[in-house]
Amino acid sequence: MQRLSRTDRRILQALQSDAHLSNVELAERVGLSPSPCLRRVKALEAQGLIAGYVALLDRRKLGLDVMAFVEVQVDRQTDAAADAFRTAIAKEPAVVACFSTTGSFDYLLKVIVPNLDAYAEFTMQRLLKMPGVKDVRSSFALETLKDSTMLPLTQAEGE
Repeated sequence: MQRLSRTDRRILQALQSDAHLSNVELAERVGLSPSPCLRRVKALEAQGLIAGYVALLDRRKLGLDVMAFVEVQVDRQTDAAADAFRTAIAKEPAVVACFSTTGSFDYLLKVIVPNLDAYAEFTMQRLLKMPGVKDVRSSFALETLKDSTMLPLTQAEGE
């Protein structure tokens, strides 16, 4: 865990809110001149604290109306089976996030597809045929109350 200065946390917070900021705009927001601001951003990138920059898309405007959270239990008899499942999931575009979890299921997937027919096809034709899959349980998002990419930097260690 790296300790962050107050200025570094302000830079990260501003970039989480709007990664499209120019260096001049970012420097103004955090109270630095542009050159030191750019040096700090480059240092944060080099340290791996800034992993990349993305455009956040509106899935519904793109016709991706169904979001499901899928619990998957796999046969963990061999490492090879678990590795084969992980490889298959990594190649699946409908799975936008996958987490190894504790509890009665081994993985939690976030799946986004256009409609329920597409979800049924994904589940029956792809997910259930992946190596080692023993059981699947799905829950569908009905309404999004909060969906943030912003990390709680106020809780990160720092000065």
